[in-house]
Amino acid sequence: MFGSMWVALGLSLTCTSALSLISPAWFQTPTFSFGILTYCSWPQGNSWNQSCTTFSSLEDIPDFAWKVSAVMLLGGWLLLAFNAIFLLSWAVAPKGLCPRRNSVPMPRVQAVAATAMIMGLLVFPIGLASPFVKEVCEASSMYHGGKCRLGWGYTTAILNAVLASLLPIISWPHRTKVQGRTIIFSRATERIILVPEMNK
Repeated sequence: MFGSMWVALGLSLTCTSALSLISPAWFQTPTFSFGILTYCSWPQGNSWNQSCTTFSSLEDIPDFAWKVSAVMLLGGWLLLAFNAIFLLSWAVAPKGLCPRRNSVPMPRVQAVAATAMIMGLLVFPIGLASPFVKEVCEASSMYHGGKCRLGWGYTTAILNAVLASLLPIISWPHRTKVQGRTIIFSRATERIILVPEMNK
């Protein structure tokens, strides 16, 4: 049961993270929006007639901090996707192939993915000081959007990174010492295990 829930959460986080990465709605003005990989423009009052462009390589991204952020976010997303695919194969594999069915595999990979994504999200606003963004947002600077307002794409990316960082914490067993015994409570197995303490 817990493994299936873990797989569903991992897959949904991977999909919503991909959606936020390709979204051009990280920062917006009434006629322009941009994200980590895409930017769009449209005539005043006619947002249905958008013209969008995708950065085809790292050289096309206008600022070094933006490039670093893109690499970290894409690397984190690739680790998250690898983890989700591995979890899916783990969940559908026959019981004989996976004897430790009650514990969730690879929480450290998801922790590394979440860390990379959080670092990428923290580095991205440094790129608001680039000439590309200053032309659109006017008075923008590092960590200040100027006339651009925060869009749903960046907010979704932040929420995904926070949720991805919480999932590994849930899977690790919790240990407590009581009268010479170690009590391990694992939410993954929903069992309490008493382990005698070994004296040296």
